[in-house]
Amino acid sequence: MASMNDKERFKQAVGCISLQLQRRLMPLAEQIGQTAMEIRLRINRPLCIVCTDNTYYVMKNGGLSNAPVSSEMLCISRVDISDTFHNICNYSVYMRQNEIVNGFITLKGGHRAGICGTAVCDNSKITNIRDISSINIRIARERKGCGKDLIRSVKRIDKGLLICGAPCSGKTTVLRDIARLLSTEYGKCVSLIDERGELAGTVSGIAQDDIGMCDVFDCYQKSDAINQAIRSMAPDIVVCDEIGSQRDFEALEHSLNCGVSIIATAHAADKYELRKRECIYKLARMGAFPNIVFLSDKNHPGKITSVAEAKDVFS
Repeated sequence: MASMNDKERFKQAVGCISLQLQRRLMPLAEQIGQTAMEIRLRINRPLCIVCTDNTYYVMKNGGLSNAPVSSEMLCISRVDISDTFHNICNYSVYMRQNEIVNGFITLKGGHRAGICGTAVCDNSKITNIRDISSINIRIARERKGCGKDLIRSVKRIDKGLLICGAPCSGKTTVLRDIARLLSTEYGKCVSLIDERGELAGTVSGIAQDDIGMCDVFDCYQKSDAINQAIRSMAPDIVVCDEIGSQRDFEALEHSLNCGVSIIATAHAADKYELRKRECIYKLARMGAFPNIVFLSDKNHPGKITSVAEAKDVFS
């Protein structure tokens, strides 16, 4: 499978927004395509591009500034937001309703559009989001080989691992490559639980990213997918992103009881944040994660800062 480079992925993500904004952003691919992480649209505010080295704002003349203060900034209109929203929904808002109420929509290539607006509730449950005011396109990356150092750093990774880090620290990118490596070079049967479509970037059943020989459960609820994987695919390892809920805990507990190892990620910049996650603490006490890895920040995505045994983190 041919991998897209960062500039191509930037262009692919830009292709998800309104045509008017595409014309503004496509010429910037050479300048910031390799470092761009997010494209942020906020109504009546400057068009913003978050990169690994800085945050930039697009000017009317096509230039970039690192401060949103000039009257020459290109501001996002309500039409820009509306056109982009309908584009990311493939002009079928109804078909994407389940994703919309969760606050994000997964796009071709594994990119993700976070949405923000006014909640519509029924009996305290969000049923829709109207008057969209902000859209954040998070650009998916693929770094084949980035998981090799981590696999070498951890003893018996096939017995379970938890990868921790702050947002944009590269957890998903590293997790994807570990799943690929374990399913190919190490011959493990891996079930990839891709609840938000970010790991495999599946479109019409075909993974856009290289996930090796993994069996992909795309856009399932994590707990449902884990239980189905154990029943139907006989995995050695279940791989999933961003665990933390009670339902996750129950499904992963079932996985452990069935002798299936877990490799997962969690939002936690350090061990002090991680200790506050009760469900993860319970899983660690059960032996789900013999080792815990912490990644650096968004300025060094995928960089390992420490590898520790779970008993030391939770002591």
